[in-house]
Amino acid sequence: MSATTTPTSTASTTPTAAPAATGHRIPRAVTISAWAVPIMVLGQFALISGVPVVIALVGAFTRVRDRAVRAAAALLALSFAIPLTIWLVRPDGAQSLSKDIHPGFVGLIVMAGAALLLALRRARSGRPATR
Repeated sequence: MSATTTPTSTASTTPTAAPAATGHRIPRAVTISAWAVPIMVLGQFALISGVPVVIALVGAFTRVRDRAVRAAAALLALSFAIPLTIWLVRPDGAQSLSKDIHPGFVGLIVMAGAALLLALRRARSGRPATR
């Protein structure tokens, strides 16, 4: 019987920082873009709101691991791309996207922006998605 078999644990003696709730931080640009899109569409700046849509989509797919955030960002981009494509293809369209967009698409874009904000909030708190 040897005395050399005593367990030595360094885990309890070394201080460690608490692990983060998520693997990556949510970029502030994605959150700001998620707020900006519905506000800009409702404020009659629909064409310019394409910039925060792209920022939110690229940021969500490159910097956020949460699938719900990615799906909500894709939904926001799709809900914006449909009226934009219709406006660009129509030969008799209005001079601006804000004047030509159907109110149903405005509502869809606002709801998709809200879904992205809720998904970002859930991802930031570290709670798993419920099905």
